[in-house]
Amino acid sequence: MSSFSIDVVEACKQNNRKAQMQLYNQYCQGMYIVARRFISNTAEAEDLVQDAFIKAFTKLHQYKAEVTFGAWLKRIVVNTCIDALKSKKQELELLDEVHLEVVDHDSNTWEVDDNISLKEVKLAIENLPDKYKYVVMLFLIEGYDHQEISEILNISEVASRTQLSRGKVKLQEQLKSKRYGTRY
Repeated sequence: MSSFSIDVVEACKQNNRKAQMQLYNQYCQGMYIVARRFISNTAEAEDLVQDAFIKAFTKLHQYKAEVTFGAWLKRIVVNTCIDALKSKKQELELLDEVHLEVVDHDSNTWEVDDNISLKEVKLAIENLPDKYKYVVMLFLIEGYDHQEISEILNISEVASRTQLSRGKVKLQEQLKSKRYGTRY
């Protein structure tokens, strides 16, 4: 992070409104893009970004520059969006961990047919059950690892790995049915 950003963050910690506006303007658009990956309604995504910034400004004293400010803020935005989705659904369906097994065959292979567009992949992810969708989005699109996903979703790393693996299988099934025009 540049010294400019560190200075702005430090000024924000002192409740400098001009610095807060500067930080907001610098990160607002990028955080909105992150929120839209989770929230399809534009107005709701905008509201959640505003909420995330409010949380960030109130928790700014906790920011220690161990990661970039953007990464720290992105995590707040992601958590805010997931909390909103959870409250909308009343509760996120989680698998009973007693019945989980880690399936790790080809877990790094996310290749799809060349004829399938990015838009189709994103739509297929949207159609996954929530318990898989959030893990797939956090892993594949946001780039979080299983430890971070387990903290964000409050599940074990085993559950994260299993839900990712099962989500990947469901995603591939959806994309195959698109390609061949049939549903299984």
